[in-house]
Formats: sequence, structure tokens, C-alpha cells
Amino acid sequence: MKAISLLSLALLASCATVQVRTAAAPGAQFSALHTFIVMATPNRHNGGEGDQFNNIDPMLQNSITYRALHNDLVSNFQERGYVIDSVKPDFAVAAYATARQRLNVTDYDYGYPYWRHGWWGPVVPAITEYTEGTVVVDVINPTTKELLWRGQGIASVSDDPQTYSKEIARTVAKIIDRFPEAGGAQRG
Repeated sequence: MKAISLLSLALLASCATVQVRTAAAPGAQFSALHTFIVMATPNRHNGGEGDQFNNIDPMLQNSITYRALHNDLVSNFQERGYVIDSVKPDFAVAAYATARQRLNVTDYDYGYPYWRHGWWGPVVPAITEYTEGTVVVDVINPTTKELLWRGQGIASVSDDPQTYSKEIARTVAKIIDRFPEAGGAQRG
């Protein structure tokens, strides 16, 4: 029973983490950036199999969730010292979110049968299904449309709309925390 409790805690802890990756364009100068604007989410279209927008999360398509994402982006960039400016921004921000079902297969097969519930038998893998969500935040030069910086956060997400919104907010915060502060200062 203790092993099951530890496994449950490990699974819950893994669900609570956000994996973040970022990349900056070579030669990008962030110290000159002070103002920004958040761009509208691109329209969903029904392209082919390889269409990058096929997996856009349907929850993001409703205006309530999009407004929450927009507000999360604005508040997180403002916390880093940037000011919103819809007239002449130094950079533009675009965000995309996707969700897809994933399987986590755990198999501890060490090559021998094990004792389980009164019989010897083969190792049976534990299969857990969960929804993985990805949020991508792009920082773009508004004049040249050149990508300056990209942050990506991956986390398990809930089907419950309120929990889902909180998870997106947490993911956005973790991503934006990796973006340089206004004026070029870098947080540890």
C-alpha cells in the first residue's frame, strides 16, 4: 500500500511540473525593448494532416479562455517591466496552445516473473492516459515580422475549464519568467 501511495504522489508531482524550453534569435538585442503588444490568436483553419493549426486546443478557441490567456501574457510581461503600447510597440507577442492525449507506459520488467496477488505471473505495464498541453509564446519584431524569441511550456492539463485556465496561467508565467526583464536585466 505504501508503494501505491508513493507512486500516486510521484504521478501527481509529475503532473504539476511544467517543462519549459526557450530560444533566442542570434544577435537579438533585448535591452532596447520596453513596450509590447499582444497579437490576436490566428484563425483556426482546416488544413491537411501536417497543418500546424490542426491541434489548436478547442478550449482556447472560446473567447473566455483566449481573454484569460491574453491577460496572462499582459500581466506577466508587465511584471518583467514592459509596458503595453498598441501604437508603436518595440515587440509583438503571439501565443498558441495545443492539447493532445498522451499515454504514459511504465514497465518494470527485469526479465523474471514476479509474485502478485497469490500467483506468479508476467510483469504487466501500468498505462496512464493524460492530456498534455503545450503553450508557445513568440516574441516578434513588429516591423520586420522576424522571430526574436520563442518560449514553449509543456504540462498535463485538466478537462475542467477553471483548472485548465489556471494551468495555462501557470505555464505562461513559467515561460515568460525566462524572458529577459525590461532594460536587459536578467533574473536569476
